[in-house]
Amino acid sequence: MKTIFKIAKTELQVLFYAPVAWLILIIFTFQLGMMFTGNFEFLVKINLTMKQPLRDVTMNAFASAFAGLFVKVQSYLYLYIPLLTMSIMSRELGSGSIKLLYSSPISNRQIILGKYVALMAFGLVMIGILSVFCLFTAFTVVNADIPYMLTGLLGLYLLLCAYAAIGLFMSSLTTYNVVAALGTLCIFGLLAYVKGVGQDMEFVRDITYWLAITGRSGTFVAGMITSEDVLYFLIVIALFLGFTIIKLHSGRQKNTWTAVTGRYASVFIVAMLLGYLSSKPALKFYYDATRSKVNTLTKSSQDIMAKLDGGFTITTYSNMLDPTAYTALPMNYKNDVNSFEQYIRFKPEIKMVYKYYSEPTENPMLDRMYPKLSPQKRLDTLMKLNDWNFKVSPYSEIKKEIDLKDEGYRFVRVLERENGQKTFLRIYDDMRRLPSEAEISAAIKRLVMKLPVVGFLKGHGERDSNGEADRGYKTISRLKTFRYSLINQGFDFEEVTLAQPVPETIKILVVAEPKDAYTAAEQANLNQYIARGGNLVIAGEPGRQEQMNAITASLGVKFMPGRLVKPAVKFQSDLMLMKPTKEGRAFSYHLADMIKMGGVLTMPSASGLEYTKDKGFNILPLFSSDSTGSWNELETTNFVDDSVRVNPTAGEVEKAYPTVLALSRKVNGKEQKILVTGDADWLSNGELGMQRNDVQASNYSLIVSSFYWLSDGEVPIDMRRDEPTDNALKHLTVGLWSFFGFFLKWGLPLILAAASLIIWIRRRGR
Repeated sequence: MKTIFKIAKTELQVLFYAPVAWLILIIFTFQLGMMFTGNFEFLVKINLTMKQPLRDVTMNAFASAFAGLFVKVQSYLYLYIPLLTMSIMSRELGSGSIKLLYSSPISNRQIILGKYVALMAFGLVMIGILSVFCLFTAFTVVNADIPYMLTGLLGLYLLLCAYAAIGLFMSSLTTYNVVAALGTLCIFGLLAYVKGVGQDMEFVRDITYWLAITGRSGTFVAGMITSEDVLYFLIVIALFLGFTIIKLHSGRQKNTWTAVTGRYASVFIVAMLLGYLSSKPALKFYYDATRSKVNTLTKSSQDIMAKLDGGFTITTYSNMLDPTAYTALPMNYKNDVNSFEQYIRFKPEIKMVYKYYSEPTENPMLDRMYPKLSPQKRLDTLMKLNDWNFKVSPYSEIKKEIDLKDEGYRFVRVLERENGQKTFLRIYDDMRRLPSEAEISAAIKRLVMKLPVVGFLKGHGERDSNGEADRGYKTISRLKTFRYSLINQGFDFEEVTLAQPVPETIKILVVAEPKDAYTAAEQANLNQYIARGGNLVIAGEPGRQEQMNAITASLGVKFMPGRLVKPAVKFQSDLMLMKPTKEGRAFSYHLADMIKMGGVLTMPSASGLEYTKDKGFNILPLFSSDSTGSWNELETTNFVDDSVRVNPTAGEVEKAYPTVLALSRKVNGKEQKILVTGDADWLSNGELGMQRNDVQASNYSLIVSSFYWLSDGEVPIDMRRDEPTDNALKHLTVGLWSFFGFFLKWGLPLILAAASLIIWIRRRGR
């Protein structure tokens, strides 16, 4: 070891006596200062100048996709290393001094490790400079996430070390510095490109995907340490150091080319074997360094996975004639599997199976491109154009194991337990397309417990849960291509009539604007459901007060005659735009977040609600009309052509009128929950699809919060994490920032420039 450190010390002296190393440090520091101060100054302006709160400052400063310091550094770090390593061995070869090393009692391993230790030390200097910005953040940000910053520094240092090992090897191959630098850049490019090579071949893709250096440090920058990534860097470092030692050995001793090739191959095979083992899910370990554990499943999802015992298979079915066919092609296999990485972490034995089939379905693009071709010829054409070399089965073969007709022959996954339980996991017609943790966990939860069944009353003109018209409820209930549809959030549905008692399987009953009154027998069946403690959503409309009041009489709630109005220039006077009440914000975190996001509940027509608490219910008004400028209109009926004016003599009073009530009481040892709304359109297809200028509709917030409450917190899945606490700056003023901003941007590079000049002058003096 002493010899190695002596060589390292000598090499460091050579590095720091040369201008290249200092130039690298000065440029590196200046770039860090420019990027960090530009981003941090924006935070200073928001928090100190505008007095606005911040959120997750540490992650914004270092991991932001657009301006995060760690993200930026890892994207250009590869440019510095070839300049540093290009001469570390080539100068020995070019000057002939390598012969002196060969003749000395120093082994090849000691020579290479000594030079590499010097490069590691130089890398530590670069990371030390980067640490200055981390220290500044730690002292000026309230509750800065220090473990996260340390994790990012570790990842960048490992990346530096891997680059250095590659550069050292390339420098040993040539006597020309420029050739060594260009060769190093070529290897970097190859390790980035190899990720996409042979991904449609099962054996090859495991090797090429593992070899890729792209994204390896990205997990550290995101705050996650995985054993696979740590071992990747260590194996790559050992691989190229081994190659360098072999190269030095072949120059020191005469060997046949077959022997040298055999040594290279042996080192490579051992490295690939270790890499393959390190990538096996069962052998991987994880540490999420972030305070909010953003790289880990939420507590709710972890609880679900803990109940998922036995084997578990995710089978992907992709129709190659459907527009969704590109979602999980064999060439994207690894990326697709990685989208389930957080779940595989908690259940390593998950099996991923992919099946590709063809079945004619709606595809406007293919209809335009190949209007006269048969489905089979369309498939043949696509396979030739896209070089699809994988098997595509006719749907008749797939149908034997799964019926995909109700899924529209779209891309879909089937989650299946060892005991045969199955459920679907879909993709959605939005910008994100793929399911998030909320949808994946909801689908898995279907398999480990019985989830709520929502019953929709029908028979008297109620809103149809499968209706596609504007008044229908299909979008929010069972539209499979809509991410936030309740069926994709864990609910099942049944249509129910009151010709007989409501089935015991119904957890939540929806009564949405019946046009006709229920008969005495039907009302008795509904009252029986209420009496036994069943949960309900009761949605009424202006003009249906008589029918609705017959339903809610036993609850102490009454739909008021007339219609709520609030005259506005841009909108019809009976459009109600409401924010949650104080009780509403306390009722659900979804509604509290709604306030933060500036969202409103939209009701295009609403009845005011009156209530008394003499029926044994605890009643909370979640939403109300405004206390000023809004009243219950009793005279006007034409809200399109006529203008409305408050008329106190007609009983019209400007005040706040409740529009959404949450009722609860104890029945049969459990809490009964009922939601009553003065409007039935707020969760209709038409209203959920409506876009109004200057209105940020957030009806989904009430939908999610109410059904979460009605299902006793079962679904939708609670995706909350611990709130970040690094939300403000400390020990800093605008004046102080002006000083530190100048110091970090210009002061540090100037200090390094001065140090390099002093060393150069002293060396010249000697």
